[in-house]
Amino acid sequence: MGLTKGSLQSFLAFCPPPLPLMDLSFSYSFSISPLRGGGHAANRALLASLLETLQIQRLFCGSQETLRLSLGIGAFHHCFTCCVRSVSVEDSLCFCLCFPPHDAGSCSKLLDPGFLQSEQQAAKTIDIRWKSSSCMGIKSTATLMGVLPLTRTRKNISMSRRLRTVLFLCHQGHRNTMTSLSALNISLQYPPARRDDTVVEDYHGVKISDPYRWLEDPDAEEVKEFVQKQVKLTDSVLQECDARGKLRETITKLFDHPRYCAPFRRADKYFYFHNTGLQPQNILYVQESLEGEAEVLLDPNGFSEDGTVSLSTLSVSEDGKYLAYALSSSGSDWTTIKVLRTDDRNVEPDTLMWVKFSSVSWTHDNKGFFYSRYPAPKDGDVVDAGTETNANLHHHLYYHFLGTDQSEDILCWRDPENPKYSFGGSVTDDGQYILLNIAEGCDPVNKLYYCDLSKIPNGLEGFRNGNSLLPFVKLVDNFDAQYEAIANDDTVFTFLTNKDAPKYKLVRVDLKEPTVWADVLQESEKDVLESACAVNGNQLIVSYLSDVKYLLQVRDLRTGSLLHQLPIDIGSVSEVSGRREDSVVFIGFTSFLTPGIIYQCNLGTEIPDMKIFREIVVPGFDRSEFQVKQDFVSGKDATKIPVFIVAKRDIILDGSHPCLLYGYGGFNISITPYFSVSRVVITRHLGVVFCIANIRGGGEYGEEWHKAGSLAKKQNCFDDFISAAEYLVSTGYTQPKKLCIEGGSNGGLLVGACINQRPDLFGCALAHVGVMDMLRFHKFTIGHAWTSDYGCSDKEEEFHWLIKYSPLHNVRRPWEHTDQSIQYPSTMLLTADHDDRVVPLHTLKLLATMQHVLCTSLEESPQRNPIIGRIDCKSGHGAGRPTQKMIDEAADRYSFMAKMLEVHWIE
Repeated sequence: MGLTKGSLQSFLAFCPPPLPLMDLSFSYSFSISPLRGGGHAANRALLASLLETLQIQRLFCGSQETLRLSLGIGAFHHCFTCCVRSVSVEDSLCFCLCFPPHDAGSCSKLLDPGFLQSEQQAAKTIDIRWKSSSCMGIKSTATLMGVLPLTRTRKNISMSRRLRTVLFLCHQGHRNTMTSLSALNISLQYPPARRDDTVVEDYHGVKISDPYRWLEDPDAEEVKEFVQKQVKLTDSVLQECDARGKLRETITKLFDHPRYCAPFRRADKYFYFHNTGLQPQNILYVQESLEGEAEVLLDPNGFSEDGTVSLSTLSVSEDGKYLAYALSSSGSDWTTIKVLRTDDRNVEPDTLMWVKFSSVSWTHDNKGFFYSRYPAPKDGDVVDAGTETNANLHHHLYYHFLGTDQSEDILCWRDPENPKYSFGGSVTDDGQYILLNIAEGCDPVNKLYYCDLSKIPNGLEGFRNGNSLLPFVKLVDNFDAQYEAIANDDTVFTFLTNKDAPKYKLVRVDLKEPTVWADVLQESEKDVLESACAVNGNQLIVSYLSDVKYLLQVRDLRTGSLLHQLPIDIGSVSEVSGRREDSVVFIGFTSFLTPGIIYQCNLGTEIPDMKIFREIVVPGFDRSEFQVKQDFVSGKDATKIPVFIVAKRDIILDGSHPCLLYGYGGFNISITPYFSVSRVVITRHLGVVFCIANIRGGGEYGEEWHKAGSLAKKQNCFDDFISAAEYLVSTGYTQPKKLCIEGGSNGGLLVGACINQRPDLFGCALAHVGVMDMLRFHKFTIGHAWTSDYGCSDKEEEFHWLIKYSPLHNVRRPWEHTDQSIQYPSTMLLTADHDDRVVPLHTLKLLATMQHVLCTSLEESPQRNPIIGRIDCKSGHGAGRPTQKMIDEAADRYSFMAKMLEVHWIE
């Protein structure tokens, strides 16, 4: 079409913000004639104005310069990549237009002869130039298809005639060129990584190569060099991410608000955590009464200059005089227990090392506590705790007397015949029993033993010089269900269990008749019984999960009958703080748009008095700017998958929005609504639609939901997540090249599997600390405990489950397996050097594999979207990370997302 400067301005007024290209099957191009009679100088000026106004990025694809821009055409908002051989001499510019699949019906309209005939007369008035072209290396044959009018109107814009764009079909004949290019302005040079093709393992007759097994040794110099080069590469990419600085600044500003946890009472004191805003770690405070002045009891920020030493767990003695606390360094699961006197803040000499996966439970005589640990490393094997990869075996339960050396601790329980078992000890509220919880994996099942401390001759002191274990009695001695003690009156115990109740129930048993169990609160038909807390004598506060939304009730401990419904908004109960002697209970609540409320609930009145004790206020956050809804998506097998959607209020579903889809789907863990500063920022300033898909494998609908996404049915997790993504596209929230997926740990596995299975569906992927090598995960640290959810490659049947979806073993060049030119989405794999839960080797091996298969193994790779790794130092699996590290990581990953999706900052 012929353009003047005036019509150019009007034309640009119709253009939406720049959007990314789509790897889709419908490809079109059109031509724009330069100014007639204007000469090359005028044409160059016009083009420069066009490029500047549309914020076009200059890219390079081989030897051909390309430009990217976004235009609005009629009811459509689409992106173009224009290839320009010579801006100054070309008679016309050739653009390539891609329609998403849900616009296929609109595309087919262009083929309708009636539509074409109706537009022929109008087309005669427009200067149209046709030509065959080679666009982005795609050899194409131009065929006239029709005229698509631009008919949108706006106030204050006067158009003398309708602008029109001529489309013609591009037949793709060159498979090694993608229909989208990376948004980066730099050419990435991936560091070479040695491949050892001699490493081949036989899995039940199937030969599997493992060329990057050398990356499993964290102490090897070659591994350290690989990591350093990857860090350098990632830094070069992040420097190109325009929103990085603004994200860091804005997240920091919004993060700078006071935060509190619910208080808990011991003896005559109240304890609670508080952070003024940007302190690296939360500080533990103590006060004599709720109205009294609070004093700092323990400030972990003084343990390290960079804030990387954190509190992992703590327990206050029954008399309130001692605090036992466990410190973690650099985010490792390894902790060291210390003891502090609450009156004068003096730290006792007690130091307990090699503690992992442990609680701390005091005996009521205040002489000491139970804890769990692993054997110390053998002489010469001492390493930087948290960087080692050897399996965690032979968990032991110990009792520590105050004022003694760890070597004198009482060994209470061990099981050398079952080295993978883990043990946890908890003293009952009446102080009479120590309960021993035994687990083999992560399934919600456990054995349960008990020991009556009051009937031990000479008490625990009698075991100080002996070699015998505590005389535990076996109440439940199989792994067929989960049993969590809620309360006891002498020998009568109440348990929360999933025994014959996948949505959980409350049962009661008398230790004098251990085979007779009775239901106290029966299983709900629909809702999942999440928790029960005995308070105020014989009352319970129970929480249910109903379609991933919390319900809170007061019930009778003896009968299970409903006493009161406690009013809460749609969201999550984060904590219930209270014990049987407490008539006043504290309840923590959060939601997508509620930073946090701590309710004070007085159960001593006829009707519970529930009032706000503390409310977390985030300056600058206005919940009225946003909207939250929950949709239910039909999965591949018609299962209904809940999806939460958080967006700006009054969003228009035109497919133009960037979208972040988060998922987990494993280990019976429910992902419920919660407040996130960083996601509020990207929703407000990047226009992101944030979504959570509550896929199978989690605990959102009980144990049946969990089992439907584990072991042989693990593929259901990926199918559910993909269905959620397709739903967000089909309903107009986004389009594939605007869609980013994110997950951590088991959710990192989810992301890794989904980009392998549907690389065409996503524009960006963020995989945190993921389990990526499904054939060897069980060999490292606590990985053997995950076989309950995944299976184990040592078993032939389970090997065949795992090899089908293992992210490491299913990286393929998608352009070789489809008739479309598809590449992997821009991908960031995140890990940390002290992650001893999901060790970094998972991420490193997948990173090397993806870069080799998709990029460096080809002389000219079609993979333009970057594959990078963010490897943090002095960090672990996530817990205990200081505030600044959380802010920095959020700014890095979301600025990468913004750059890859071509999203621009909104003030």
